Amino acid sequence: MPRTAVSPLVPPAPRAADSDRLRTSASVVLRSVLEHGPVARSTVARLTGLSPASVTEHCARLTGLGLIRESAAPRRSNGVGRPHVPVDLDDTGFLVGGVHVAVPYTTVALLDLRGRVVARRELKHERTDPRWVLARAAGALSELLAGVPGRRPLGVGVAVGGWVDRETGTVVEHQLLGWREVPVRELLGARTGLPVHVDGHARALVNGERLFGRTRGSRSVLHLFVGNVVDAAFATNDEVHHGPRSAAGAIAHLPVPGGTEPCPCGRSGCLQVELSERTLCRRARAAGVIGSANPMHVVAAAAAGDAVARRLLVERSRTTGRAAGLLLDVLNPETVVVTEVGALHFEECLGALREAAGNRRTAAVLPTSFPDSVLAVAGGSVALDVVFRDPLGASPGAI
Repeated sequence: MPRTAVSPLVPPAPRAADSDRLRTSASVVLRSVLEHGPVARSTVARLTGLSPASVTEHCARLTGLGLIRESAAPRRSNGVGRPHVPVDLDDTGFLVGGVHVAVPYTTVALLDLRGRVVARRELKHERTDPRWVLARAAGALSELLAGVPGRRPLGVGVAVGGWVDRETGTVVEHQLLGWREVPVRELLGARTGLPVHVDGHARALVNGERLFGRTRGSRSVLHLFVGNVVDAAFATNDEVHHGPRSAAGAIAHLPVPGGTEPCPCGRSGCLQVELSERTLCRRARAAGVIGSANPMHVVAAAAAGDAVARRLLVERSRTTGRAAGLLLDVLNPETVVVTEVGALHFEECLGALREAAGNRRTAAVLPTSFPDSVLAVAGGSVALDVVFRDPLGASPGAI
């Protein structure tokens, strides 16, 4: 009988479940280093529940990818034994691009792995054709990257208001921009040659708060974004709720009791038209406070002592607080974060917002952790969330 051929000894291909566990563990380790670093590997093992051997292996892999590094100063345990060499996030090599598309302008930025803005530019919209807007954003990203030689981009995050389908990277609908079914991931990816990730700006900021802000460690977070677009996002146990085709968080047409502003939907008093920055500026112009459509001019007038400007901002914050209170009743989060211009700049506005949300609430009601860079952080956080969720898949050279 002919002898049966013997297959050479090769390691079996990793099963999908094993690969998922590897990526999840790598994510947990990287998040722990972000939050606690410089930190000893033994502490990472204790914090994450992973074995010391597993943590050592993951740290070696993440170091090889350039995501973490050993800290310069070793630490001794109780002054005896071998010194512990702590590890820390390596924020010197990689960057992500951040693009936030607002109604009047696009913010383009570079962020490091700690979510800090390295470079930023605002591009005023001369028109809102999506191909033109995204082409300008790609050009600005290229120029910003040229200004930081030696830093490598991991990808680009795009945050946009309206209805954004995160899975397909598509802006399904943004009424104020006139965008419908815009393939942002495809268009910007073709221009930049980088991986592009797209999400709604409220969800993007929840991710930014989870990673780099004051809500790190909170078990449930509600984020309310109030600009020209008004929307919300909710996260529990580190997972942001998206809903079918990422349509969750659409609160633009919640009714505001006593609201009179006409809405394109045919009704009056919808939340977005009542709170929109366009409405704030129109009311300020009608009162003779400003002569522009820039909400920061209302803030400047209030800071200079204009009582009417201050009243307009307090009223807007109070209405925002009532909306937050409604969402608190439904979702009961541990922490509420509000991005709203009055609450960012004036304690009186923040107080009115908190009072309207309800002083009996057990939830902490906080302004955004990124008052000077909220739009840049929104865009960058879309990409950084991907990096920290799957560092092995998001990093060049990962296997």
